[in-house]
Amino acid sequence: MLSRLGFPPIGHHRRFVVAMGVDAIGSGVFMPISVLYFLRTTDVPLEQVGLALSVAAAASLPVVLLVGHLVDRYGAKRILLAANAIQAAGYLGYLLVDGYLGVQLVTALVAMGQAAFWASYSPMVAAITRPGERELWYGFLGALRNVGFAVGGLVAGVAISVGTPTAFRAMVAADAASYLLALGLLLGVPAHDRRAAADRADEDGRAGALSGLSTVLRDRPFHTLIVVNTIYALGGLALNYAMPVYAVEVLRLPGWVTGAIFTLNTVMVGLGQGLAVRSMRGHRRHRIVAAGHLAYAVGFVLMAAAGLLAPVLAAVGVLVSAGIYTVGELLAGPVLTTVAVDSRPEHLRGRYLAAYQLSWNVASVLGPVGFSWLLARGPLPVWVALTAVALAGVALAPVLGRSLPIAAARVTNEAT
Repeated sequence: MLSRLGFPPIGHHRRFVVAMGVDAIGSGVFMPISVLYFLRTTDVPLEQVGLALSVAAAASLPVVLLVGHLVDRYGAKRILLAANAIQAAGYLGYLLVDGYLGVQLVTALVAMGQAAFWASYSPMVAAITRPGERELWYGFLGALRNVGFAVGGLVAGVAISVGTPTAFRAMVAADAASYLLALGLLLGVPAHDRRAAADRADEDGRAGALSGLSTVLRDRPFHTLIVVNTIYALGGLALNYAMPVYAVEVLRLPGWVTGAIFTLNTVMVGLGQGLAVRSMRGHRRHRIVAAGHLAYAVGFVLMAAAGLLAPVLAAVGVLVSAGIYTVGELLAGPVLTTVAVDSRPEHLRGRYLAAYQLSWNVASVLGPVGFSWLLARGPLPVWVALTAVALAGVALAPVLGRSLPIAAARVTNEAT
Protein backbone atom coordinates (compact mmCIF):
# COMPACT_ATOMS: atom_id res chain seq x y z
CA MET A 1 0.00 0.00 0.00
CA LEU A 2 2.73 2.44 0.96
CA SER A 3 4.66 1.70 -2.23
CA ARG A 4 1.56 2.51 -4.29
CA LEU A 5 1.47 5.91 -2.61
CA GLY A 6 5.10 6.50 -3.59
CA PHE A 7 6.71 5.95 -0.19
CA PRO A 8 9.95 4.04 0.55
CA PRO A 9 9.98 0.60 2.27
CA ILE A 10 10.01 0.93 6.05
CA GLY A 11 12.17 -2.14 6.64
CA HIS A 12 13.74 -2.30 10.10
CA HIS A 13 12.77 1.29 10.94
CA ARG A 14 9.24 0.35 12.04
CA ARG A 15 9.68 1.28 15.70
CA PHE A 16 10.96 4.74 14.81
CA VAL A 17 8.12 5.23 12.34
CA VAL A 18 5.52 4.21 14.94
CA ALA A 19 7.07 6.57 17.50
CA MET A 20 6.83 9.45 15.03
CA GLY A 21 3.21 8.54 14.34
CA VAL A 22 2.29 8.58 18.04
CA ASP A 23 4.09 11.88 18.50
CA ALA A 24 2.16 13.30 15.57
CA ILE A 25 -1.25 12.24 16.91
CA GLY A 26 -0.56 14.03 20.17
CA SER A 27 0.64 17.11 18.35
CA GLY A 28 -2.42 17.00 16.11
CA VAL A 29 -4.66 17.11 19.16
CA PHE A 30 -3.09 20.36 20.33
CA MET A 31 -2.26 22.20 17.10
CA PRO A 32 -5.79 23.47 16.36
CA ILE A 33 -6.23 24.69 19.94
CA SER A 34 -2.73 26.08 20.54
CA VAL A 35 -4.11 29.61 20.90
CA LEU A 36 -7.74 28.81 21.67
CA TYR A 37 -6.72 26.72 24.71
CA PHE A 38 -5.55 29.73 26.69
CA LEU A 39 -8.50 31.83 25.52
CA ARG A 40 -10.91 29.21 26.89
CA THR A 41 -9.13 28.19 30.12
CA THR A 42 -7.57 31.49 31.29
CA ASP A 43 -8.37 35.19 31.36
CA VAL A 44 -5.31 36.04 29.24
CA PRO A 45 -6.40 38.05 26.15
CA LEU A 46 -5.55 37.09 22.57
CA GLU A 47 -2.69 39.54 22.03
CA GLN A 48 -0.99 38.47 25.29
CA VAL A 49 -1.32 34.81 24.31
CA GLY A 50 0.34 35.62 20.99
CA LEU A 51 3.06 37.55 22.82
CA ALA A 52 3.70 34.63 25.18
CA LEU A 53 4.08 32.20 22.29
CA SER A 54 6.47 34.53 20.48
CA VAL A 55 8.58 35.14 23.61
CA ALA A 56 8.70 31.38 24.16
CA ALA A 57 9.92 30.85 20.62
CA ALA A 58 12.59 33.52 21.13
CA ALA A 59 13.75 31.80 24.33
CA SER A 60 14.23 28.56 22.39
CA LEU A 61 16.63 30.09 19.84
CA PRO A 62 19.86 29.47 21.79
CA VAL A 63 18.61 25.97 22.63
CA VAL A 64 18.62 25.10 18.93
CA LEU A 65 22.31 25.95 18.54
CA LEU A 66 23.20 24.01 21.68
CA VAL A 67 21.24 21.00 20.49
CA GLY A 68 23.01 21.06 17.13
CA HIS A 69 26.35 20.66 18.91
CA LEU A 70 24.98 17.93 21.20
CA VAL A 71 23.66 15.98 18.21
CA ASP A 72 27.09 16.05 16.55
CA ARG A 73 28.75 15.08 19.81
CA TYR A 74 26.41 12.44 21.28
CA GLY A 75 24.04 11.42 18.49
CA ALA A 76 20.45 12.33 17.66
CA LYS A 77 18.62 9.60 19.58
CA ARG A 78 19.53 10.87 23.05
CA ILE A 79 18.35 14.35 22.17
CA LEU A 80 15.06 13.01 20.78
CA LEU A 81 14.43 11.21 24.07
CA ALA A 82 15.13 14.35 26.10
CA ALA A 83 12.91 16.42 23.80
CA ASN A 84 9.93 14.14 24.35
CA ALA A 85 10.39 14.23 28.12
CA ILE A 86 10.58 18.03 28.15
CA GLN A 87 7.46 18.43 26.04
CA ALA A 88 5.48 16.00 28.19
CA ALA A 89 6.40 18.02 31.29
CA GLY A 90 5.51 21.27 29.56
CA TYR A 91 2.05 20.17 28.49
CA LEU A 92 1.29 18.84 31.95
CA GLY A 93 2.18 22.34 33.14
CA TYR A 94 -0.48 23.76 30.81
CA LEU A 95 -3.11 22.20 33.08
CA LEU A 96 -1.98 24.32 36.04
CA VAL A 97 -1.67 27.86 34.67
CA ASP A 98 -4.27 30.65 34.86
CA GLY A 99 -2.37 33.93 34.24
CA TYR A 100 0.09 35.46 31.82
CA LEU A 101 3.24 34.53 33.80
CA GLY A 102 2.22 30.88 34.00
CA VAL A 103 1.34 30.84 30.32
CA GLN A 104 4.75 32.31 29.53
CA LEU A 105 6.63 29.74 31.60
CA VAL A 106 4.93 26.63 30.22
CA THR A 107 4.97 27.81 26.61
CA ALA A 108 8.71 28.50 26.95
CA LEU A 109 9.32 24.98 28.28
CA VAL A 110 7.34 23.41 25.45
CA ALA A 111 9.10 25.60 22.87
CA MET A 112 12.49 24.44 24.14
CA GLY A 113 11.37 20.82 23.93
CA GLN A 114 10.11 21.36 20.41
CA ALA A 115 13.38 23.03 19.44
CA ALA A 116 15.32 20.02 20.73
CA PHE A 117 13.01 17.64 18.87
CA TRP A 118 13.26 19.30 15.49
CA ALA A 119 17.01 19.96 15.75
CA SER A 120 17.58 16.23 16.33
CA TYR A 121 14.78 14.76 14.17
CA SER A 122 16.26 15.65 10.77
CA PRO A 123 19.77 14.37 11.65
CA MET A 124 18.19 11.13 12.88
CA VAL A 125 16.34 10.66 9.60
CA ALA A 126 19.47 11.56 7.63
CA ALA A 127 21.42 8.87 9.49
CA ILE A 128 19.04 6.11 8.35
CA THR A 129 18.79 7.22 4.71
CA ARG A 130 21.09 7.77 1.74
CA PRO A 131 21.55 10.70 -0.66
CA GLY A 132 19.13 10.59 -3.56
CA GLU A 133 16.25 9.06 -1.60
CA ARG A 134 15.85 11.67 1.09
CA GLU A 135 12.97 13.55 -0.53
CA LEU A 136 11.12 10.22 -0.35
CA TRP A 137 11.91 9.69 3.32
CA TYR A 138 11.25 13.24 4.46
CA GLY A 139 8.09 13.20 2.39
CA PHE A 140 6.99 9.87 3.88
CA LEU A 141 7.63 10.90 7.47
CA GLY A 142 6.00 14.26 6.86
CA ALA A 143 2.97 12.47 5.45
CA LEU A 144 2.91 10.11 8.43
CA ARG A 145 2.96 13.06 10.79
CA ASN A 146 0.11 14.63 8.87
CA VAL A 147 -1.99 11.48 9.16
CA GLY A 148 -1.36 11.64 12.88
CA PHE A 149 -2.31 15.31 12.83
CA ALA A 150 -5.56 14.36 11.06
CA VAL A 151 -6.52 11.92 13.81
CA GLY A 152 -5.64 14.46 16.48
CA GLY A 153 -7.37 17.24 14.55
CA LEU A 154 -10.65 15.32 14.52
CA VAL A 155 -10.49 14.96 18.28
CA ALA A 156 -9.58 18.63 18.66
CA GLY A 157 -12.59 19.58 16.53
CA VAL A 158 -14.82 17.83 19.07
CA ALA A 159 -13.21 19.75 21.91
CA ILE A 160 -13.67 23.05 20.08
CA SER A 161 -17.32 22.22 19.39
CA VAL A 162 -17.93 21.33 23.05
CA GLY A 163 -16.10 24.50 24.03
CA THR A 164 -15.78 23.86 27.75
CA PRO A 165 -12.53 24.34 29.70
CA THR A 166 -12.69 20.68 30.73
CA ALA A 167 -12.75 19.55 27.10
CA PHE A 168 -9.72 21.68 26.28
CA ARG A 169 -7.81 20.42 29.31
CA ALA A 170 -8.55 16.82 28.31
CA MET A 171 -6.92 17.46 24.95
CA VAL A 172 -3.78 18.81 26.59
CA ALA A 173 -3.57 15.82 28.95
CA ALA A 174 -3.84 13.48 25.94
CA ASP A 175 -1.03 15.40 24.24
CA ALA A 176 1.26 14.98 27.27
CA ALA A 177 0.51 11.24 27.34
CA SER A 178 1.42 10.88 23.66
CA TYR A 179 4.90 12.30 24.26
CA LEU A 180 5.49 9.82 27.07
CA LEU A 181 4.39 6.92 24.86
CA ALA A 182 6.61 8.13 22.00
CA LEU A 183 9.53 8.33 24.43
CA GLY A 184 8.97 4.70 25.44
CA LEU A 185 8.96 3.59 21.81
CA LEU A 186 12.11 5.56 20.98
CA LEU A 187 14.00 3.83 23.80
CA GLY A 188 14.02 0.67 21.69
CA VAL A 189 15.14 2.34 18.45
CA PRO A 190 18.78 1.75 17.40
CA ALA A 191 20.74 4.99 17.36
CA HIS A 192 21.76 4.54 13.68
CA ASP A 193 24.71 6.86 14.27
CA ARG A 194 27.44 6.32 11.72
CA ARG A 195 30.13 7.27 14.20
CA ALA A 196 30.25 6.17 17.83
CA ALA A 197 29.57 8.76 20.52
CA ALA A 198 33.04 8.19 21.94
CA ASP A 199 34.64 9.04 18.63
CA ARG A 200 32.52 12.16 18.39
CA ALA A 201 33.56 13.26 21.87
CA ASP A 202 37.26 12.75 21.10
CA GLU A 203 37.10 14.60 17.81
CA ASP A 204 34.66 17.35 18.73
CA GLY A 205 35.23 18.90 22.14
CA ARG A 206 34.31 22.37 23.25
CA ALA A 207 36.72 24.00 20.86
CA GLY A 208 35.15 21.95 18.10
CA ALA A 209 31.72 23.28 19.04
CA LEU A 210 32.88 26.86 18.58
CA SER A 211 34.70 25.99 15.37
CA GLY A 212 31.65 24.22 13.95
CA LEU A 213 29.35 27.10 14.83
CA SER A 214 31.78 29.58 13.30
CA THR A 215 31.80 27.55 10.08
CA VAL A 216 28.02 27.73 9.87
CA LEU A 217 27.93 31.45 10.62
CA ARG A 218 30.43 32.20 7.82
CA ASP A 219 28.64 30.04 5.25
CA ARG A 220 26.78 32.68 3.23
CA PRO A 221 25.34 30.31 0.60
CA PHE A 222 23.69 28.31 3.37
CA HIS A 223 22.23 31.56 4.74
CA THR A 224 20.20 31.84 1.54
CA LEU A 225 18.56 28.52 2.37
CA ILE A 226 17.80 29.74 5.89
CA VAL A 227 16.11 32.87 4.54
CA VAL A 228 14.02 30.92 2.01
CA ASN A 229 12.98 28.40 4.63
CA THR A 230 12.06 31.17 7.08
CA ILE A 231 9.63 32.45 4.46
CA TYR A 232 8.29 28.93 3.95
CA ALA A 233 7.98 28.46 7.72
CA LEU A 234 5.99 31.68 8.17
CA GLY A 235 3.52 30.40 5.61
CA GLY A 236 3.48 27.00 7.28
CA LEU A 237 2.62 28.48 10.67
CA ALA A 238 -0.50 30.09 9.22
CA LEU A 239 -2.15 26.66 9.45
CA ASN A 240 -1.58 26.56 13.21
CA TYR A 241 -1.97 30.16 14.30
CA ALA A 242 -3.89 32.15 11.70
CA MET A 243 -6.44 29.84 10.10
CA PRO A 244 -8.10 28.46 13.29
CA VAL A 245 -8.48 31.89 14.92
CA TYR A 246 -9.59 33.43 11.61
CA ALA A 247 -12.29 30.79 11.11
CA VAL A 248 -13.64 30.71 14.68
CA GLU A 249 -12.98 34.16 16.13
CA VAL A 250 -13.09 36.44 13.06
CA LEU A 251 -15.54 34.75 10.69
CA ARG A 252 -17.55 33.14 13.54
CA LEU A 253 -17.73 29.80 11.73
CA PRO A 254 -18.62 26.65 13.71
CA GLY A 255 -15.86 24.76 15.48
CA TRP A 256 -15.96 21.82 13.07
CA VAL A 257 -14.51 24.05 10.33
CA THR A 258 -11.22 24.31 12.21
CA GLY A 259 -11.06 20.53 12.59
CA ALA A 260 -11.91 20.16 8.90
CA ILE A 261 -9.06 22.50 7.89
CA PHE A 262 -6.54 20.33 9.69
CA THR A 263 -8.13 17.09 8.52
CA LEU A 264 -8.11 18.23 4.88
CA ASN A 265 -4.48 19.31 5.15
CA THR A 266 -3.32 16.14 6.81
CA VAL A 267 -5.27 13.75 4.58
CA MET A 268 -3.97 15.50 1.46
CA VAL A 269 -0.41 15.22 2.72
CA GLY A 270 -0.92 11.67 3.98
CA LEU A 271 -2.25 10.40 0.67
CA GLY A 272 -0.52 12.76 -1.73
CA GLN A 273 2.98 13.45 -0.38
CA GLY A 274 4.60 10.32 -1.77
CA LEU A 275 2.98 10.79 -5.17
CA ALA A 276 4.01 14.45 -5.18
CA VAL A 277 7.64 13.53 -4.47
CA ARG A 278 7.60 10.84 -7.17
CA SER A 279 6.29 13.43 -9.64
CA MET A 280 9.23 15.72 -8.83
CA ARG A 281 11.70 13.36 -10.51
CA GLY A 282 13.68 15.18 -13.18
CA HIS A 283 12.68 18.67 -12.00
CA ARG A 284 15.10 21.16 -10.48
CA ARG A 285 14.71 21.63 -6.77
CA HIS A 286 14.64 25.44 -6.72
CA ARG A 287 11.78 25.47 -9.24
CA ILE A 288 9.78 23.09 -7.05
CA VAL A 289 10.37 25.44 -4.11
CA ALA A 290 9.10 28.39 -6.17
CA ALA A 291 5.97 26.46 -7.14
CA GLY A 292 5.32 25.64 -3.50
CA HIS A 293 5.48 29.29 -2.44
CA LEU A 294 3.21 30.26 -5.33
CA ALA A 295 0.59 27.76 -4.12
CA TYR A 296 0.85 29.31 -0.66
CA ALA A 297 0.17 32.76 -2.13
CA VAL A 298 -2.90 31.59 -4.05
CA GLY A 299 -4.25 29.91 -0.93
CA PHE A 300 -3.83 33.07 1.14
CA VAL A 301 -5.61 35.22 -1.45
CA LEU A 302 -8.57 32.83 -1.49
CA MET A 303 -8.62 32.73 2.32
CA ALA A 304 -9.01 36.51 2.36
CA ALA A 305 -11.78 36.29 -0.23
CA ALA A 306 -13.67 33.79 1.96
CA GLY A 307 -14.11 36.53 4.55
CA LEU A 308 -16.29 38.45 2.09
CA LEU A 309 -18.80 35.60 1.69
CA ALA A 310 -21.91 34.48 3.57
CA PRO A 311 -21.18 31.93 6.38
CA VAL A 312 -21.96 28.75 4.43
CA LEU A 313 -19.97 29.87 1.39
CA ALA A 314 -17.24 31.21 3.66
CA ALA A 315 -16.80 27.74 5.18
CA VAL A 316 -16.47 26.25 1.71
CA GLY A 317 -14.06 29.00 0.66
CA VAL A 318 -11.88 28.44 3.72
CA LEU A 319 -11.60 24.73 2.94
CA VAL A 320 -10.84 25.30 -0.76
CA SER A 321 -8.10 27.79 0.09
CA ALA A 322 -6.68 25.39 2.69
CA GLY A 323 -6.50 22.70 0.00
CA ILE A 324 -4.56 24.89 -2.42
CA TYR A 325 -2.33 26.03 0.43
CA THR A 326 -1.57 22.37 1.19
CA VAL A 327 -0.23 21.87 -2.35
CA GLY A 328 2.52 24.32 -1.41
CA GLU A 329 3.41 22.19 1.59
CA LEU A 330 3.49 19.03 -0.54
CA LEU A 331 5.97 20.61 -2.94
CA ALA A 332 8.42 22.70 -0.95
CA GLY A 333 8.84 20.92 2.40
CA PRO A 334 10.72 17.71 1.48
CA VAL A 335 12.92 19.55 -1.04
CA LEU A 336 14.08 22.25 1.36
CA THR A 337 14.97 19.72 4.06
CA THR A 338 16.86 17.55 1.55
CA VAL A 339 18.87 20.57 0.38
CA ALA A 340 19.77 21.33 4.01
CA VAL A 341 20.89 17.73 4.69
CA ASP A 342 22.81 17.05 1.47
CA SER A 343 24.52 20.40 0.96
CA ARG A 344 26.96 20.22 3.87
CA PRO A 345 29.40 17.75 5.57
CA GLU A 346 28.07 14.90 7.70
CA HIS A 347 30.31 15.56 10.72
CA LEU A 348 28.77 19.05 11.05
CA ARG A 349 25.26 17.98 10.09
CA GLY A 350 23.83 18.55 13.56
CA ARG A 351 24.96 22.16 13.67
CA TYR A 352 23.98 22.93 10.07
CA LEU A 353 20.54 21.45 10.56
CA ALA A 354 20.23 23.32 13.84
CA ALA A 355 20.94 26.54 11.95
CA TYR A 356 18.34 25.45 9.39
CA GLN A 357 15.91 24.76 12.23
CA LEU A 358 16.49 28.31 13.45
CA SER A 359 14.46 29.47 10.46
CA TRP A 360 11.44 27.74 11.96
CA ASN A 361 12.19 29.22 15.37
CA VAL A 362 12.52 32.73 13.97
CA ALA A 363 9.21 32.23 12.18
CA SER A 364 7.72 31.04 15.47
CA VAL A 365 8.90 34.26 17.11
CA LEU A 366 7.36 36.46 14.43
CA GLY A 367 4.30 34.39 13.60
CA PRO A 368 2.08 34.15 16.71
CA VAL A 369 2.41 37.76 17.82
CA GLY A 370 2.29 39.03 14.24
CA PHE A 371 -0.72 36.95 13.24
CA SER A 372 -2.55 37.84 16.46
CA TRP A 373 -1.87 41.56 15.96
CA LEU A 374 -3.04 41.45 12.35
CA LEU A 375 -6.14 39.35 13.10
CA ALA A 376 -7.17 41.80 15.80
CA ARG A 377 -7.35 44.46 13.08
CA GLY A 378 -9.76 42.75 10.75
CA PRO A 379 -10.11 39.84 8.34
CA LEU A 380 -7.81 41.08 5.55
CA PRO A 381 -4.44 42.35 6.91
CA VAL A 382 -3.03 38.94 7.89
CA TRP A 383 -3.67 37.47 4.42
CA VAL A 384 -2.24 40.50 2.62
CA ALA A 385 0.94 40.16 4.67
CA LEU A 386 1.20 36.40 4.16
CA THR A 387 0.64 36.71 0.41
CA ALA A 388 3.49 39.22 0.17
CA VAL A 389 5.75 36.90 2.16
CA ALA A 390 4.93 33.93 -0.07
CA LEU A 391 5.64 35.92 -3.23
CA ALA A 392 9.03 36.86 -1.76
CA GLY A 393 9.70 33.12 -1.52
CA VAL A 394 8.88 32.72 -5.21
CA ALA A 395 11.33 35.50 -6.07
CA LEU A 396 14.15 34.11 -3.93
CA ALA A 397 13.93 30.50 -5.16
CA PRO A 398 16.20 31.13 -8.20
CA VAL A 399 18.74 32.78 -5.89
CA LEU A 400 18.75 29.58 -3.83
CA GLY A 401 19.50 27.59 -6.98
CA ARG A 402 22.50 29.80 -7.73
CA SER A 403 23.78 29.72 -4.14
CA LEU A 404 23.67 25.96 -3.52
CA PRO A 405 24.39 23.52 -6.37
CA ILE A 406 22.25 20.83 -4.72
CA ALA A 407 19.26 23.19 -5.00
CA ALA A 408 19.82 23.54 -8.74
CA ALA A 409 20.14 19.76 -9.21
CA ARG A 410 17.26 17.60 -10.37
CA VAL A 411 15.36 15.27 -8.04
CA THR A 412 16.25 11.61 -8.74
CA ASN A 413 14.40 9.63 -6.01
CA GLU A 414 17.18 7.05 -6.23
CA ALA A 415 19.76 6.24 -3.54
CA THR A 416 23.37 6.93 -4.37
